[in-house]
Amino acid sequence: MILLLLDLFVQFAILNVIAFGGITALLPELHRLVVEQRMWMDSTTFAHLFAIAQSAPGPNLLVVSLIGWKVAGIPGAIVATLAISLPMSVFIYVFYRHWERFRTAPWRAAIQVGVAPLAVGLVCASGWLIAASAGLDYRGVALVVVCTVLMFYRRWHPLWYIAAGAAAGAAGLV
Repeated sequence: MILLLLDLFVQFAILNVIAFGGITALLPELHRLVVEQRMWMDSTTFAHLFAIAQSAPGPNLLVVSLIGWKVAGIPGAIVATLAISLPMSVFIYVFYRHWERFRTAPWRAAIQVGVAPLAVGLVCASGWLIAASAGLDYRGVALVVVCTVLMFYRRWHPLWYIAAGAAAGAAGLV
């Protein structure tokens, strides 16, 4: 059990370093690690844990805690949560104290501009991964497309989209 927890900590701490765009942006790499590489769970379980994490209030970090819990129980949840947040939090705390000194440096602006498209790309890859793991048929894809188009034109709260998806599922439409 100790070796599993240590492996969980090391792997998630490494993922923490590339977490541009938050946990959602890490989903493809997280999926590769826990499903394909370590085989701690299958794709369906991964998608279910992500869905549970997204439906619960709070940060997207919850999916990491749920994966840790699925892998090694309560100790796994604690270790995974600490591993995904602690290393970079300490680094940022130390680094940020010096970041303001370089406010006018051209390389600082370049870094800030370069990270934005990286984060968007990672989040899009995450969406694709979750859609593929969910095993959507044409009706599920149609629901995704309709919700995506509506989100561009309407400023509805995301819970309305979740409720619509739940209703469509309960009615057997998807």
